[in-house]
Amino acid sequence: MVRRFSAWLARAALAAALGALPACASAEPAAAPAPSAPPRLVVAIAVDQFSADLFAQYRQRFTGGLARLTQGAVFPSAFQSHAATETCPGHSTILTGDHPARTGIVANSWFDLGVARADKRIYCAEDETDPASTARDPVVSAGHLRVPTLGEWLKRADPRSRNVAVSAKDRAVMMMGGHQIDEAWWFLGGRFVTLRGRAEPRAVASANAALAKVIAAGAPALPVPAWCAPRDRAVTAGRVTVGQGRFALPAGNADALRVSPRMDAATLDLATRLVADMGLGRGPAPDLLSVSLSATDYIGHAMGNEGLEMCIQMARLDAALGSFFARLDAAGIDYAVVLTADHGGFDMPERLDQQALPAAARVDPAAMPGALGKALGAELGLAARGGPLVYGDGAGGDFYLSREIPAERRDAALAALAALAARQPQVAAVFTAAQLSAMPMPHGEPQDWTLAERARAGFDPRRSGDVVVLLRRGVVPIPMAVPGYVATHGSPWDYDRRVPLLFWRKGLAGFEQPAPVETVDIAPSLAALLGLKLPAGTFDGRCLDLDGGAGDTCR
Repeated sequence: MVRRFSAWLARAALAAALGALPACASAEPAAAPAPSAPPRLVVAIAVDQFSADLFAQYRQRFTGGLARLTQGAVFPSAFQSHAATETCPGHSTILTGDHPARTGIVANSWFDLGVARADKRIYCAEDETDPASTARDPVVSAGHLRVPTLGEWLKRADPRSRNVAVSAKDRAVMMMGGHQIDEAWWFLGGRFVTLRGRAEPRAVASANAALAKVIAAGAPALPVPAWCAPRDRAVTAGRVTVGQGRFALPAGNADALRVSPRMDAATLDLATRLVADMGLGRGPAPDLLSVSLSATDYIGHAMGNEGLEMCIQMARLDAALGSFFARLDAAGIDYAVVLTADHGGFDMPERLDQQALPAAARVDPAAMPGALGKALGAELGLAARGGPLVYGDGAGGDFYLSREIPAERRDAALAALAALAARQPQVAAVFTAAQLSAMPMPHGEPQDWTLAERARAGFDPRRSGDVVVLLRRGVVPIPMAVPGYVATHGSPWDYDRRVPLLFWRKGLAGFEQPAPVETVDIAPSLAALLGLKLPAGTFDGRCLDLDGGAGDTCR
């Protein structure tokens, strides 16, 4: 049976990656009695940059995998509660059950001014102690993650459990899988790669072979659903024009595949091959498969999230998930699914200006760290020698004062930097490390948190900046659109914080709960579903009862 299933997957893989997915598998399999035992496989899916707004906007169009999940436990207002709504912090909350203040993952990159390397930037998923590692070409590691993931808790309870993670992004794999991952694969240079020193199993070799054929041959443009036609309109930002892309794949262009719906299809193909070859969901202990789908994020950055490209992506994502679930059904696996996002996103201001939001704007370069550092130097008579006076990854977020500033002038420099940032018209709030350190961790409804509380949830005194700067609503922290980067995320506002949260398992009674929850609630909810008994205080989040009937999955 497993061999026949693997052969079917291999035949389906190339067609899926080429974009020739079937119309859609049925949204919901045949009715089943309520399950009485833990699932044998948990599939945790993160759709990168899948905001609650996108989910609501396209929900009526879903007929495949996303439609199936809406028949389960639906929480349309889940929150990545912290202010630094980036890929690494967001992924770190999903299967740890902890806010970034506790996971230690405060951003995609932070700065450690004490390291010997000339570039003080530290990538969230690197081992910077390895001489071969740089922030831009990292030796990939989960070493910065300070808490266990659900897959690691499963392995502690029973070492026979398998913890598998796949994505186009290494940081998604590391943050969802953690330190003890049986298989960890991400996309790099046209193929899926893994941690240094690990071998390529048969499932990955076959997935890479299928992927290589697709990339070498190229593929025509993807079809446009009829309901996407109103979005087929060119919009120009600087020298970049988007809004009419159809994702034709030039022969030999691996990067064009990455920034297209085909990337999600390839990731799900790899996941299904690993399920079959490893026998996930068929072993003596429950298994966990983490799948982070990155195409929505890549497309959102390169083309924005309100154009034809995102409309096509939503249709393809729904179809690809439907095909993936149909394959799991065909294998007869007892599985449960959770789907959420690491953060939301915000469209390019040039299109938002045409869509009743003229207040949306690109950030003024004067708010960038380099500009603020120069202003600080002029105000205090400080000169930069071995590097900038202010380090930062862009407008907003964590700003770090240079260690070249004499100790006796550091307090004055900190106060001056905070004041300079606060005077910027596009800045909503500025907090010092001392202010955030003195605050308790926030509790209660996440949509009601103050900006200070949102910043506190992602603040780690060992890694966060000397000053944390939050931009105003509608300000896109990209001064100028460039090819591949016209829009982004990372703000403390709800278009970036609010994401969908969907749970599904065959036989569980579905329901919809519009009240807000948090992504840190996922891990404790799944732990209860799996029957894991963990000490009180293990998670920042709470258990959600996922059975809409008389049962209670939290007991």
